[in-house]
Amino acid sequence: MEIRQLRALLAVADTGSVTAAAKTLHMVQPAVTKQIHALESELGVELFERSRSGMSLNASGKLVLERARRALEELDRARAEVLSGTGEDVRGRVSIGLLPSTVGLLAAELISVVSQRYPGIALRVDIGYAGHLAQWLELGDVDVALLFEQPSTSAFRIRPLLREDLWAVAPSSAGLHADEPVALEELLQHPLVLPAPPHGLRSIVDAASAGVDISVAVETNDAGVQRRLVADGHGWTVLPAAMAIDAAEAVSCAPIVGAALSRTIGTAVARNRAQSTACDLVVELLGEVVATSVASGRWPSARLV
Repeated sequence: MEIRQLRALLAVADTGSVTAAAKTLHMVQPAVTKQIHALESELGVELFERSRSGMSLNASGKLVLERARRALEELDRARAEVLSGTGEDVRGRVSIGLLPSTVGLLAAELISVVSQRYPGIALRVDIGYAGHLAQWLELGDVDVALLFEQPSTSAFRIRPLLREDLWAVAPSSAGLHADEPVALEELLQHPLVLPAPPHGLRSIVDAASAGVDISVAVETNDAGVQRRLVADGHGWTVLPAAMAIDAAEAVSCAPIVGAALSRTIGTAVARNRAQSTACDLVVELLGEVVATSVASGRWPSARLV
C-alpha cells in the first residue's frame, strides 16, 4: 500500500470523481484511476460504487478512508516536525480537544496566543464531551485534550490545572441567586435534567447522591439542551459555574452546599505516543491561558491547582 494510492483514495472520495481528483492532485486522469485500481487489487475489495454521476465510497471504502486519512495526517505531521525549527521557528500541526464549557473561555485567546508566539504552529480546535475527548485522544485524533475526573488507571498523562465548582440551575421561577447557596438535599428533591451515563458530570452527581432516590426527568448530553429544558420547567440540573452564570437570563442558578460537587480539569496527552515540540508548547500556552482566565475572574468558581 503506497502513499500515493492513499492520496488518490482521499482525493476521489472528497471530489466524487476521478477527473476532479486528478485536477486536485495535479495528475492525469489515467494515473489516478491506476492508483485506485492498484489499491483495490491489493486489498482484494472494491472501494467505490461507480455510476454515471460519479464515484461514492461503499462500506469497505469508508472503512479504509478513515484509516487512510489518519495515516496521512500522521505522515504530514511527522514531516512538519522533522523540518521544525526551534523557538519561534517551531512548526507543526497540533489538534486540541476542548470541553464545551471551556470553549468560550479559552478557544479564541489560545488561538491568538499560539499564532502570535509560534506562527509556524497550525492549531486545530475540536469540541467534545469528556468521554468523546478521551476516545479521540486514545485514537490519536487529537494530540492534547482538557479532561476531568479521569481514573488513575488512565492511558493518559494528566496535568491538573484547576478545580471548578458545579452549580444548581433551576427555572427562573425558583428564584435561585448566585450569593445564596442551595443545599444539595433541595436540589435532589426536584426532577433532574442530566447527561446520560457514563458522562463525567453525571458520574459526579451520582456519586454525590449515593443512597438517595433521585428522579431523572430527562437525559441529554447537550448542555445547551439541558439549559433550555430547565428554562421550560422540565426540572433542575447541575452545570459548571461558568455555563450556569452564562445562562442566568433564562434560568436561575446558585452554588451548591452540602456536598463537594466539583471537578478537576487538566491537560491530558496519551502515554503511548511521543509528543512533538509543537504539542508541548501548545500545552504550556493552554496552561497560561487557563491561569489568566481564572486570575481575571472570567472563570467563576474556579481555583488553580
